[in-house]
Amino acid sequence: MSQQASPRGTFLKIAEAVKTQIEADPNMTELPSASDLMRDYNISRGVALRAFGALQRYGVAEPVPGGRWRVVRQGARVDRRPLEQRVADIITADGLEVGQPFPSASALAQRFGVSRPTVTKALEKLETAGVLAGGGQGKVRTVRAVPTREERS
Repeated sequence: MSQQASPRGTFLKIAEAVKTQIEADPNMTELPSASDLMRDYNISRGVALRAFGALQRYGVAEPVPGGRWRVVRQGARVDRRPLEQRVADIITADGLEVGQPFPSASALAQRFGVSRPTVTKALEKLETAGVLAGGGQGKVRTVRAVPTREERS
């Protein structure tokens, strides 16, 4: 077999290399971006995306809204409910009462590992549902109603 680089199977080699990284680092929660793979392995975007697909088939990665990929660990439980439901659970989890201030979009973005615009959309849905009172630009959102167990499920 020749020693020339073959474009066929390149994505599988990259997927194996990333899988090895995941297994070596138990704290790894997010895969490198497609642009990181393109730069590090000198490949096209299509090859990087095929490598992500291979990792998904191996069961070690899953796509996250926004174009990123998350590491999937065996036995690890991941909450896949919509963000607005997870945000609404903060009210009961943190013991917030009606009228109390709700955490900021920035704090929630950091807590859930998503972008601020994504959190803002979830907060707007909760405002529409009557769970939160909108604060507007520079104002603090407050709890308008504590959701019951039936409303949260």
